[in-house]
Amino acid sequence: MVKDYGELKQELRRSVLERLDYGREQSDEEVLEMIDAVLLEGQILRQLPVGESHRLRTDLFRSLRGLDILQGLIEDPGITEIMINGPDSIFIERDGQLTELEMRFESAEKLQDVIQQIVAGCNRAVNEASPIADARLSNGARVNIVMNPIALNGPIVTIRRFPDTPITMEELIRWESVSREVAELLRQLGQAGYNIFISGGTGSGKTTFLNVLSGFIPPRERVITIEDSAELQLQGLRNLVRLETRSSNVEGCREISVRDLIRTSLRMRPDRIIVGEVRGGEAVDMMQCLNTGHDGSMSTGHANSARDMLSRLENMFLMGMDIPLTAIRKQIVSGIDIIVHLGRLRDRTRKVLEVKEVVDCEGENIRLNPLYQFEESGENAEGRVLGALVRKGGLLRDQKLRAAGLGL
Repeated sequence: MVKDYGELKQELRRSVLERLDYGREQSDEEVLEMIDAVLLEGQILRQLPVGESHRLRTDLFRSLRGLDILQGLIEDPGITEIMINGPDSIFIERDGQLTELEMRFESAEKLQDVIQQIVAGCNRAVNEASPIADARLSNGARVNIVMNPIALNGPIVTIRRFPDTPITMEELIRWESVSREVAELLRQLGQAGYNIFISGGTGSGKTTFLNVLSGFIPPRERVITIEDSAELQLQGLRNLVRLETRSSNVEGCREISVRDLIRTSLRMRPDRIIVGEVRGGEAVDMMQCLNTGHDGSMSTGHANSARDMLSRLENMFLMGMDIPLTAIRKQIVSGIDIIVHLGRLRDRTRKVLEVKEVVDCEGENIRLNPLYQFEESGENAEGRVLGALVRKGGLLRDQKLRAAGLGL
């Protein structure tokens, strides 16, 4: 039955393509009318049940104007991740659980067509000569593509879908991802211009949390965001500039890296600079931003703890500049005020696990002042981890709070 449906869909698709006028732009309504005409002429609507004919009509339209079988998955608000391991294997993540789907691409060529459609939409290129690419969809979803010959069972496509409406701090409190007390602390620190670095593992919610924290930035300030692939959803900022990196291509366009964008952003009169993620040598330029009067800047990075994030920053700093570790640590201490570490627990919930203040250098180590720490208290009958963010101490450096006229 599946094979018959696939063959019927391909045959009808060819019929619609023959009717398209390639000399002008045709609207979605015109394409749907052509699909309906083809279905009526072939008596298809009478041969299939109502539900099946509606599905066929939708699938035909998506194969012509959308991303084929991916379109329905991308439009499903309950799906947070789509993983394509070649044309015959598709997994999704819903409510933290991975599920393999029965749907398949018609062929490897069809999957290739969908990939080229994705990268063309954001002026990127991916092929055998350049088999790795990061892209984004029109709805802001992040896409990573790995092609042959790098991916032996490829092409591999991973799509991270973000909520249609940005998540708020109130929602995070309701989901018990953060306590109201910590949320109020972060609100005051954000307004006062503390430089905040968000760390965590893959899928821990770093980008979402960065979006939430950006809601505490006073609307009068000029903010510049810098990302590999634009996915931040900053709200309420009128004076907002969004910058995105560019890969080099065969047409001769040179690469524009995060480092390039950070440097040029300094000449754009920013109040705050937000870097989506620090991965390498751009840590040098990011620290220079934090140490040259751009208070309230924010960024994220991959790490297993707040302490581990500092070690990773040291290593990334050395990728971009060969200077003594002592000097690097002084730059980090001077630049970063607060580290918020996120994690994904064994019950698949995302939580704030640590909030630590970066104080000073003590010998060869950076001294951290723990403000809050998540402490487990057990599990409930459904296997959900119980616990709370426990206060460990108060801020040692409150100059920015006092300068902003705020008090904890």
